[in-house]
Amino acid sequence: MKHPNLAELLDLLLDAGSWSCWDTAPARPASGAAYRRDLSRAAERSGADESIRTGAGRVAGHRVAIVASEYGFLGGSVGVVAAERATAAIERATAEERILLALPASGGTRMQEGTPAFLRMLTISGAIAEHRAASLPYLVYLRHPTTGGVLASWASLGHVTFAEPGALVGFLGPRVVEALTGTTFAAGTQSPRELRRAGALDALVAPADLREAVRRVLTVVTADRGLATVRGGVGKPPARVAAAAARDPWASVLATRAPDRPGLREFLAASTSDLTSLGASELGHGPDVPGTPIVTALALLRGAPCVVIGQDRTAQRHRPIGVRDLHAARQAVQRAADLRLPVVTVIDTPGAELSPEAERDGLATTIAHCLAALMSAPVPTVSVLLGQGTGGAALALLPTDVAVAAEDAWLAPLPPEGASVIMHRTVDRAAGLAREMFITADDLRRLGIVDLILPGPDAPSGADLGTRISVDVRGRMTDIADGAVELLRTVGGQHPATRLAARRERYRRLPP
Repeated sequence: MKHPNLAELLDLLLDAGSWSCWDTAPARPASGAAYRRDLSRAAERSGADESIRTGAGRVAGHRVAIVASEYGFLGGSVGVVAAERATAAIERATAEERILLALPASGGTRMQEGTPAFLRMLTISGAIAEHRAASLPYLVYLRHPTTGGVLASWASLGHVTFAEPGALVGFLGPRVVEALTGTTFAAGTQSPRELRRAGALDALVAPADLREAVRRVLTVVTADRGLATVRGGVGKPPARVAAAAARDPWASVLATRAPDRPGLREFLAASTSDLTSLGASELGHGPDVPGTPIVTALALLRGAPCVVIGQDRTAQRHRPIGVRDLHAARQAVQRAADLRLPVVTVIDTPGAELSPEAERDGLATTIAHCLAALMSAPVPTVSVLLGQGTGGAALALLPTDVAVAAEDAWLAPLPPEGASVIMHRTVDRAAGLAREMFITADDLRRLGIVDLILPGPDAPSGADLGTRISVDVRGRMTDIADGAVELLRTVGGQHPATRLAARRERYRRLPP
């Protein structure tokens, strides 16, 4: 597989004619004759004066700063001069409030300079931390190869991280690992695909597709940067849309369990654009790609920038929600906080994984940490109760500022069958208990947990189904999304401290 050099990649990525180099001739410290010869040969072979190049440009009109590796210069290794160049560029990007894009391809620290160069990874990472603390987006594209101290520091700190397919990406290169340990890694161990499975990066992106992938992210993270939330200020939640008739709780349970009931996939297809999946999360497509039980993504929801954390009912038929999914949800809340983006959770789950492995991995603890992260998130949050809301897996995504529910959605500490076993040692009393446990959207509205109830995603029944079902479902999903965005507007203009206090009070004032 051919991997483009830096010049070729910049041509693919940046708007034509927008590149402006920030580099000046490096001031070389005193060094031995052999190292000076190495530097001279590296410059001659690569046409570059160092292993780091920096500058500014535009991607689809968005102003970006670039910190990139020149792999042809001593394998992209980072010495003191290269580190100083990278740090200065990052600090300039922060001062100019530019998005920062890193394009590493490096063997790590420059061995000719030893520990002083190694410690400069901390300098670069510190500048990245300041950039992120200013809520300025930092994107990383891991190129072939990216290893060593570079991967273990600034190359792994992106808000969003992409990687080049077929790249070698690992802590230490295979030759060094074999020499130090006497063992070899299996083929594919140090691959972007494995890192994505672990949730350490967000997507594999071919160089030709990088510009579009970056554009999608920048479209979301730069939308409405003035307020950094959904505009609209403080207001009252929109009036509840009344259901045609009170729904029987057990009928709601059965309706939301229907195999063909629309869910997260239809919600996202109808109401989002510029979606980028995060971490190991994957939106399924048909039986061959089941996806992950929880999908986390950057997206525009009806034009509003947000981080979506949604439970996919279809994927949960293949695998229930487990510890790694809830870890991903918690990490997505943190990303939203870092980028000052609202959080939209979508709840639709028959419950979390019930297995010895889940118990050993700390499922209950992970649920607790996930809901605590959401409860304390400094950004506006809204939950969408789309269908089933069973147990801790539902509770983990519930504690938000405001909530919208489909009229047949429900929330319970256990499925009614489980409650029946506890109360009566049989599942046969499930229907009756469903009617006694205050689980419906109407019950949740009376408790003050749901602010808006809208028609559910099931299309009306009829003889002339055909495409009308998909049209009806799409319309209902967009109505629910519009309701969620409208609710966000009611809290988006509040001071974060005021919003957090109101969020806590929302659950303290629950009636008995």
